[in-house]
Amino acid sequence: MIQKKKNTAGKTKSQKKKSVPHKRKARKPKVYIPVNKIIALCTIVVILCTALLLVNTLSEINVYHSEKTASAEIQRPVQTEKKSGGQQKPSGNVKSQAEKKPEVKKQELPENKKSEAEKNISKKDSSSPVKQPEAPVSSASSEKSVPPIKKPSSGIPEIPPAVNGAKLVLIFDDGGQNLSQLESFLALPFPVTVAVLPKLAHSKQAAERVRKSGKELMLHQPMQAINLSVNPGPGAITPDMTLYEIETCLRENIAEIGPVRGLNNHEGSLICEDEVKIGTVLQVSSNMGLYFVDSRTTSQTRVPQAAMSLGLSYYERNVFIDNTKNRADIISEIMKGVSIANKNGAAIMIGHVWSADVLPEILSELYPLLSGKGYVFTTVSASGALITP
Repeated sequence: MIQKKKNTAGKTKSQKKKSVPHKRKARKPKVYIPVNKIIALCTIVVILCTALLLVNTLSEINVYHSEKTASAEIQRPVQTEKKSGGQQKPSGNVKSQAEKKPEVKKQELPENKKSEAEKNISKKDSSSPVKQPEAPVSSASSEKSVPPIKKPSSGIPEIPPAVNGAKLVLIFDDGGQNLSQLESFLALPFPVTVAVLPKLAHSKQAAERVRKSGKELMLHQPMQAINLSVNPGPGAITPDMTLYEIETCLRENIAEIGPVRGLNNHEGSLICEDEVKIGTVLQVSSNMGLYFVDSRTTSQTRVPQAAMSLGLSYYERNVFIDNTKNRADIISEIMKGVSIANKNGAAIMIGHVWSADVLPEILSELYPLLSGKGYVFTTVSASGALITP
């Protein structure tokens, strides 16, 4: 027993001696990294991650920016078409054409000017007073929003309200030359005065038609003009006539055309500048109970002086409305008469029967507009525009 223990003990020692080298393993040397290097490494990693994130964000912003620019350019031509065309709908290929336009504009405009172009577009869109309707507007609603007087379409400017029932007097000279032109003036739906020339083929018949229509009739007395080459026509007062011959001429013409309410001069600048001769015309008219209208064919007329010396009253023309047959010119002259009527209470405007192709139509258009503003259409004798020295 004792021997066994020794052996066992001996084995144990020998085994212990042999196993020592197996238990001792070689250890790797420890590596120590300084703290400041670790911090620097972490900082670099964070910076790289932040840079990648920033690049990604900028690319997304550029994509959104380009899409917004393209959509704005696509919508712009459609809005312009609505603006200019009212209720016109864009055609089916507008979208495809609009989509091509932004590509061309991207090539033409530099990147640094895109923002300015977009700002200008946004300002125009925001400042535009036109509001695009969601649904088409009916014709009834559009008529309500349109004022009754439209300058662009009809050429009639805005008419001011009449001051104290201002009166408008229209005289149409040169009646008697034909009957067809006269009829359109006699058909006007308001009072007018027609001046008929004497000793023409249609003088008597024209005078009869004027009286039958209920319009006011006057004699359009021919007189010599300063330009002696101008022929005033038959029954004219000429500078070589005596005062008796002037009276005789007037009475013959009035008898042919009459009964009349008054008379005015046809041409006659030379006679009207002669105070004695035009004074004779005023005196004869007054003796026969007739008024006289100075057509003012000359700025040097002596009618005011003759009337003052004789103590007689008279009328005078304010506006010639058809010096040309241009529509805009005629309307402009009529509006001058409207202004004078508001200032003086009445305005006498002279037109001519030979403007039958344009003047009656314009007056028919203006009549309801002017009467709606309070203007009164009347004749010479009812105008109250008599000038008393």
